[in-house]
Amino acid sequence: MLQSWRELGKLMATTMFVYTMFLRLVPPPLQNRIKRYFRKITHYSNPYIRIKFHEFTGEDYFMRSEAYTAIQTYLSEHSSKQASRLKAEEAKRSNNSNTPLVLSMDDNEEIVDEFEGIKVQWISHKITQKNTRSLSLYSSADEKRYYKLSFHRIHKDIIVGCYLNHVLEEAKAIEMKNRELKLYSNSKKKWSHIVFEHPARFETLAMDPRKKEEIVKDLVKFKNGREYYKKIGKAWKRGYLLYGPPGTGKSTMVAAMANFMNYDLYDLELTAVKDNSELRKLLINTASKSIIVIEDIDCSLDLTGQRKKKRENGKNDGKEEGKGGVRRGEGEEDEKGSKVTLSGLLNVIDGIWSACGGERIMIFTTNFVEKLDPALIRRGRMDKHIEFSYCSYEAFKVLARNYLDLEYHDLFPTIEKLLEMTNMTPADVAENLMPKSLDVGVETCLCNLVQALEKSMEEDSKKVEIHEKGNIQFTRE
Repeated sequence: MLQSWRELGKLMATTMFVYTMFLRLVPPPLQNRIKRYFRKITHYSNPYIRIKFHEFTGEDYFMRSEAYTAIQTYLSEHSSKQASRLKAEEAKRSNNSNTPLVLSMDDNEEIVDEFEGIKVQWISHKITQKNTRSLSLYSSADEKRYYKLSFHRIHKDIIVGCYLNHVLEEAKAIEMKNRELKLYSNSKKKWSHIVFEHPARFETLAMDPRKKEEIVKDLVKFKNGREYYKKIGKAWKRGYLLYGPPGTGKSTMVAAMANFMNYDLYDLELTAVKDNSELRKLLINTASKSIIVIEDIDCSLDLTGQRKKKRENGKNDGKEEGKGGVRRGEGEEDEKGSKVTLSGLLNVIDGIWSACGGERIMIFTTNFVEKLDPALIRRGRMDKHIEFSYCSYEAFKVLARNYLDLEYHDLFPTIEKLLEMTNMTPADVAENLMPKSLDVGVETCLCNLVQALEKSMEEDSKKVEIHEKGNIQFTRE
């Protein structure tokens, strides 16, 4: 053994001597030519190809590589089962994940991935340098990281053409699944946001199950309809009109849709928008995979069918017309108010500007659908109209399951009959079902609901009697 080490030492010393003499005696042009031939020989003897993906690119390594970030995301999802050394980082809050930590490959660790039966090797490298001129703001000045992908050369076309695209697409899907949803609001001509943490889900939504299933199928079809919308020559967007009495769950439906689709939510307040130009700028600055909602649109601005009334009444006074949606764009309005016109809003929803970006959902909510201008809610702008009515028995069962963990009770038939005889919103039903203290039981909550329904039925009867008496008196006069 000692003799072997001596021979190895002699060989290394001889090699270093020959290489030193080569650098001193051989001219640089000839050195480069010899090195090229040597690399060719090594290339033919080594069947593997290696690709490096550096963390920072550009001059002075200032810009973080998007490819490196995508690979890091992809490997983090697949490395925890293979790598023996992992590093843990605090996860961002997400509506779809309760995991407090994210595990990823540690530095100088390697794993094997498989794609269409082909095995590839990923290695994470970290190089520490004592002196560096890197001006990067994102990493330590003396550290450089990169991923190295190694595979057999016979699979080059598949790896470069398909596998790397698969890694990037998979990384995007993982980021979308784990990302933190945001709720945006418009103020001072721009969007500001907070974290969106509304817990609403379709499973807990008090609505007829068949209607919920229909809405879910429609959303899934839209989300997967990129090629379909492209084929028919239509912008990849969809409009929903949610209408019904207050307290029937319209805002909760919006939150449930955002959580289901994993889309950011933009709450557009029209009264805070100065004019049509500002409205267009706000639209351009919304991201794809988002829901833009205008709540209580009948109360936002006076865009609710005043054109028809003015044509019928024949009023041409400039001051009077300024109250409606006809002449807002003609400069007749008070400078302090919003100058958003009906035509400006329609262009944002369904005009040329609506095609800026894709995969967007536009939602209007209103308590009085009859007040809205027909041009605003026609099919093609608001593609799907969803009516929210008073609480039905099916919706009540969802609320009982949510609030009381109850599938059935002897009082359910009584509640079913009372719900058919009176109008009570899901919000009022939920308030009666919610225990007011820890010692309140299921029986008490259901009894409270029965009493509230009976009281509501009595009040409805009195209103009907008063209305009928009023009609009789009017007839006699």
